Amino acid sequence: MKYINPLLPFIFGCVLLILEPAMSRLAVINLGGQIVLFILIACIPAYKTGRMSYVDIAWPWGLVLIGILTYTYSNGHWLRVLIISVAYIFIGLRMGLGALNMWKSGWFNTEFPRYQYQRRRWEKSGKTNVSLVIQVDILIQGLANASFLAFPAFIIAANPQAHVSIFEIIGIVIWMAAFVMESIADGQKLMFLKQMKKSGLKNKVCNIGLWSYSRHPNYFAEWMVWNALIIAAVPSWFYKMTLHQSHSNLALWVLIGIGLLFVSRIMYLTLVYLTGAKPAEFYSLLKRPEYKDYQQSTNVFFPGPKK
Repeated sequence: MKYINPLLPFIFGCVLLILEPAMSRLAVINLGGQIVLFILIACIPAYKTGRMSYVDIAWPWGLVLIGILTYTYSNGHWLRVLIISVAYIFIGLRMGLGALNMWKSGWFNTEFPRYQYQRRRWEKSGKTNVSLVIQVDILIQGLANASFLAFPAFIIAANPQAHVSIFEIIGIVIWMAAFVMESIADGQKLMFLKQMKKSGLKNKVCNIGLWSYSRHPNYFAEWMVWNALIIAAVPSWFYKMTLHQSHSNLALWVLIGIGLLFVSRIMYLTLVYLTGAKPAEFYSLLKRPEYKDYQQSTNVFFPGPKK
């Protein structure tokens, strides 16, 4: 059971979507699509190579799939459906195209450090069947796309109202700002690496631009992208909740609302502890002599002034 238990919350999230009549058809199609996508792009390559890194291709393209399916099958107001669909497609393409470029460049010939770090966790928790746990971890990310990460899109796209809420406007503004911030942070990191390579310097710490205010500004911005989607989804969730008359339907919609908030928690834990900051810093400390000083002077996640 220790191998299967991590799947249970995401299976529960899938069940919530399927039980809700307004989103049931879309949820079933998305679940099937995500399973096929992850099996073909991540599970089979991981089984053949023993490397989990292929999930970094499947996950963002799964977000693109959510955007396409939302636009195709949702019955909400056309502008609301269009905006949230484009938002998901943009999020997925930004990372998905980058992952494909890395695959073409040979980066996937070795396991990414964050997934090497995962093996340390598995060993510590007594999970010795590495092949099985790799497949389970891949399925977790696939089921996350089929459940909680689809909540904002499906909730917003189920709202038929033409009226635009102030929360939706705030959500869109934050989403755009966070998306731009993430792109700038990645661009600054790439520029820094190119400059260091040109100068013949190795294992230097990137502390320019946004990286001087946070050790992981790209992860923080990615987290804010999802928080923005949650904020934008709140009016649509509340509108749909007021339509439910029976106690059972109301209880289901309340659980869906809790799942919507849970998206922020999932992304924070992932970006800070699971595959984000913590494993990245473990290897940065081993490779970069100056990184310890960088840790002591710069916030790990939330941007702020130098300590």
